[in-house]
Amino acid sequence: MGDRTGEHLALVDVNNFYVSCERLFDPRLENRPVVVLSNNDGCVVARSPEAKALGLRTGMPWFQIAPQAEAWGLVARSSNYELYGDLSARVMELLGRWGTWQQVYSIDESFIGLTGTPRQALETGRQLRRAVARHLGLPVCVGIASTKTLAKFANHVAKNNPHDARIDGVFSVEQAPAGFVDRLMQRLPSTEVWGVGRKSGDKLERLGIRTMAELRDAEPGWIRSRFSVVLERTVLELGGVACIPDADEHAGPAQVIFSRSFSRPVVSSADMADVMNAYGQRAAARLAAQGQRARTVMVTAGTSRFSGPDGSVSKSVALPRATADPIAITRAAVGAMRSVMREGVPYTRAGVMLAGLGPAETGQEMLAGFEEVEGADVVPDRHLEDVLGRVRGRFGGTAIGLGRGGLAEQGSWTMRREFASPQYTTRFSELPVVRA
Repeated sequence: MGDRTGEHLALVDVNNFYVSCERLFDPRLENRPVVVLSNNDGCVVARSPEAKALGLRTGMPWFQIAPQAEAWGLVARSSNYELYGDLSARVMELLGRWGTWQQVYSIDESFIGLTGTPRQALETGRQLRRAVARHLGLPVCVGIASTKTLAKFANHVAKNNPHDARIDGVFSVEQAPAGFVDRLMQRLPSTEVWGVGRKSGDKLERLGIRTMAELRDAEPGWIRSRFSVVLERTVLELGGVACIPDADEHAGPAQVIFSRSFSRPVVSSADMADVMNAYGQRAAARLAAQGQRARTVMVTAGTSRFSGPDGSVSKSVALPRATADPIAITRAAVGAMRSVMREGVPYTRAGVMLAGLGPAETGQEMLAGFEEVEGADVVPDRHLEDVLGRVRGRFGGTAIGLGRGGLAEQGSWTMRREFASPQYTTRFSELPVVRA
């Protein structure tokens, strides 16, 4: 493999992220089967290794599992997105100290650049893993290689060999024993490659390509002619040629969406106005955090497919100017929904979508002029969204807001979170207490 100084890629991934976040503040969950549930405690979205050993799968409905939970010693937790988001930010900030550059890939994954010899990069990966465990208490695995696809593969090796002392959570393709990587790729199916889904895997198999090694050795141009330039890049990356662009080379998000299912149906226009008030402000906060402005607000609401004829409604409203102002966006959402919803219909879900996004224009953020939106009759302060964002960032998401969106105690329609853990790091009233 050589030992020359150069650039290396590391993919750092928090193991069983949601479950690990729950265990961090509740050590009683260690070595017990734990599942984290989706919105309204509907389905399993994360599993501890012990829960996987019970045969539990992602997507299984909780109501099917609940009768056996006590006998299995299974613990369920509602999704605590406030906790997960805060711990993710802490992990990414710490990882950024170790790399020459960083690309956050998802809530629990980040690519970072390392320099030095392959042996030095491997040692840095080990130090990084120990640093995350020491400062944040979360377990991570590190995969190191020359390309992003190979780094994903290396991380897969590290994560799936937890008891191998030689790996110990960190695997480098460049430092692997001679022939080890090739033998492993010959055993793994092509669908284990990052970005190769089941349909592509089935088509590859029909063409005689079944393993990761066979995909690596395929002729890139031939793959492109039968699939796409994306899969061609994957083949090149498996061969050690870096060609997947960084995230900052891609266009930004096309829209911002905040949508939820209700714990109980919303049937009155007054309750739906509260919903739009809260959702509009959440969407506006996300928009402002991205440094974006929106030109269109779209609202949607729908009924359960089991309640008879489809009662879905939607409406789009064009804002006078691009804005992230929470008052303008919220009033537009409330007014749009008022014009299309039907009183007495049991709506079980709703959402607010902001589209026509563009970057904020310095000095021209435009919080004036929204009086043209239905129901708006005052001009807000120019930097209101910044003030709201700073207060929420310091005191929590329910510390301040407009109407129902600023109350800690929400309506009866809010998302069911029966097994929610405290927001240990984002709400003062729920800070953990340590006694000596």
